[in-house]
Amino acid sequence: MSVTEHLDGTRTEYFEVEPAEGILLALLKEVFEEHWDQVIFGPCIEGAVFEGRFLQRPRVSVLDGYVTVELGGDESWHFHLCVGPHRGTPALPTPPELARWRRCARAAFFRTRDRAGRPSAWGFRMWNGHGEQMLTIFFPNPWLDPGRRRYVEAPDWSRLDLWMQMRERHAGVAREAPPAVAERPLAH
Repeated sequence: MSVTEHLDGTRTEYFEVEPAEGILLALLKEVFEEHWDQVIFGPCIEGAVFEGRFLQRPRVSVLDGYVTVELGGDESWHFHLCVGPHRGTPALPTPPELARWRRCARAAFFRTRDRAGRPSAWGFRMWNGHGEQMLTIFFPNPWLDPGRRRYVEAPDWSRLDLWMQMRERHAGVAREAPPAVAERPLAH
């Protein structure tokens, strides 16, 4: 586990996942084809957070190292993530240095803690070869009512089951018991 301390006194704990194409493809297929209705996703950087969610099951495919997550029909939209070898086309080959930049070089499950050390968010994040964030996926939060999207007074720790299962399977970190003292985290 590695920890990043933030300027506002919060910190993020990272649990690394090998950024191999097969591992990332399996993980993304599981998230977006099986648990699409439970996650929020998008870039999450200082100054900008995109919180997307699907209203129907998307399809996940891969071509030339890029995973595509897309909806069909009238609501068609999609996004691409470079997770494997990317060569381009014979007419327009991708330079190796650019291919390394685009490809996911780091992936990790994360848990964010507030200034008092209380866990406040659980997710998965990917970065490219230049350390730029590609995607953040937020998993169900025990402190948030999934229907109303509002904080609750008493946490439902079962909402962490998906994150715990996937973190154990892909990062090799065993499940943990809920905190002994369940204090609601400070939220912005």
